[in-house]
Amino acid sequence: MFIHLGGDVMVPAKEVVVILDVKTSEVCEDTRDFLRISEEEGFVVRIEPSDPKSAKSVVVTTRKVYVSPISSITLKKRAGYITDPDS
Repeated sequence: MFIHLGGDVMVPAKEVVVILDVKTSEVCEDTRDFLRISEEEGFVVRIEPSDPKSAKSVVVTTRKVYVSPISSITLKKRAGYITDPDS
């Protein structure tokens, strides 16, 4: 199964390590350091690079770190991590 992260980017669900909300990813110093180092090393892929304010989630995979304009809740639902209680 694949997860659509926005734009033309899809990743295999089995490669996803964690899906974070952008706001919560800025809280922990260790997470900020990880993201900074990932950026410096060239592992970060910004799906909407023209609009940095559109970033809503960070998806860490075994290969890359994606900054997505799609909310972390929506991505988790797409991956099957969250089931919709209304369905």
